[in-house]
Amino acid sequence: MKERRQKAPDIKRAYESWKRNKYSKALEACAPPKAFTTVSGRKIKELYTPADLPRFDFFRDLNFPGEYPFTRGIHPTMHRGRPWTMRQFSGFGTAEDTNKRYKYLLAHGQTGLSVAFHLPTLMGVDSDHPLAKGEVGKCGVAIDSLADMEVLFSGLPLDKITTSMTINAPAAVLWAMYIAVAEKQGVSPKVISGTIQNDILKEYIAQKTFVFPPRPSMKLIVDTFEYGAKEVPRWNTISISGYHIREAGATAVQELAFTLRDGIEYVIWGLERGLEIDEFAPRLSYFFNSHNDFFEEIAKFRAARTIWAEVMRDRFGARSPRSWWLRFHTQTSGVSLVAQQPYNNVVRVAIQALAAVLGGTQSLHTNSLDETFALPSEDAVTIALRTQQILAHESGVANTIDPLGGSYFVEALTKEMEREAKDYIKKIDHMGGMVRAIELGFPQKEIADSAYWYQKAVDAKEKIIVGVNAFEMEHEPIPLLEIDKAVARQQLVRLQSVKKNREQAAVKKTLANLKKAARDEQNLMPYLLKCVKTYASLGEIMDALKDIYGEYEEPVTF
Repeated sequence: MKERRQKAPDIKRAYESWKRNKYSKALEACAPPKAFTTVSGRKIKELYTPADLPRFDFFRDLNFPGEYPFTRGIHPTMHRGRPWTMRQFSGFGTAEDTNKRYKYLLAHGQTGLSVAFHLPTLMGVDSDHPLAKGEVGKCGVAIDSLADMEVLFSGLPLDKITTSMTINAPAAVLWAMYIAVAEKQGVSPKVISGTIQNDILKEYIAQKTFVFPPRPSMKLIVDTFEYGAKEVPRWNTISISGYHIREAGATAVQELAFTLRDGIEYVIWGLERGLEIDEFAPRLSYFFNSHNDFFEEIAKFRAARTIWAEVMRDRFGARSPRSWWLRFHTQTSGVSLVAQQPYNNVVRVAIQALAAVLGGTQSLHTNSLDETFALPSEDAVTIALRTQQILAHESGVANTIDPLGGSYFVEALTKEMEREAKDYIKKIDHMGGMVRAIELGFPQKEIADSAYWYQKAVDAKEKIIVGVNAFEMEHEPIPLLEIDKAVARQQLVRLQSVKKNREQAAVKKTLANLKKAARDEQNLMPYLLKCVKTYASLGEIMDALKDIYGEYEEPVTF
């Protein structure tokens, strides 16, 4: 029997008839009309059909996994060949405290390390700085010098594990410390692997832990690209982060667009340095948020791969397919976690993690149920890790590649987000690039407007948050991780000892050489390595660079 192939116009007419005569009447009978929108406010139709994919071409728009444009994944096997890396973001108290947590997590099946630094380290100051008072070890681990980094990775073989470090303004300094620790272990920089976040643009846009102005900050980042390509070839020298952009209130498409345009900006600066595109582009990686709207998140991840492949091949002329790959880590949404009925957060995290896996992530962090109150306890972080393991080994979601590929809804949503993100990218191009857009306050204002819209929707109960604005109930307090006041005392004692017992003349000389190299616009990585090996502290190194680069003051925007 010959199958009759339906054409899109026929399906569209049939759909309109069904909607008018069947759906609308049935909806009136069962519930009052309501707007169906995603977390980002995107309107969602009642049904998707082939008519929503006009001129859709399998090979051009989808193709097979591991084939351009990589919508279905960058590897032919995806999670059938190797599960994603399970990497819990960890760090608190002293280096000793965090070292114990790392060993605990590795013993329970974690497959990669991820370092959370405390706020003073993020801001490039030492634990004895006046601004560090009350913050030492509270939101991450305190790292002031190479001595702390040595303790942090004591007993951990840096040639066998991968490490991700969430650090931005002082990223080059912390990376130098890690390289120095590896060398002390007898491990060559040629074999260590991991990632430094090193994404300063999103700091100006969202997280705000910046130190230097944008242009010298970008110069430092390109230094790491150049040095890494030659000396630390297995290291990802940047993790271009949409996570913090989303946490600040961006919509899914704003996260997608601003993050990819940040990536474009870094490539432009690398090329202006004279680097070959296929020399450094394969080591660029991304870091995305996975929020509550299941299908919107999956579409975002798929669209990201497609746009990046097109940008790298067609805009920048990269020849290596590895340069076209968008490799990314995902973290479930911290801002979606709530204090009310905190065990509900386990469900939220599981849904978000599933979206990341179905979206093809290479690496995943699952937040803990108690993170809205404090850094995670051992019990909470174990549940978060077990969530990933259950997805990997019990759910069956890794049995086939891109199981939602070909869904009318998912494909239409992916294309819609791709178009909208490209519109944002063009707008920023016309402004003169992302650095200029940040100076004008454009992405900051867009995100502020989106955050305001979402909060109004929650207040009006147009968006329901279970336990917050609906289904409220009292709950018993849960056990929390508390950082003892002794942590600050211990850290200050070690820092004081390091500063007292090191070779002072060597410290002074390496800091002077660093400042001269910065004035001469040389690549600073070799000089930073020499500084950290003399046990110059993070704060001393950053102060030396402030003398050359100055400090950034954010302009006021409305």
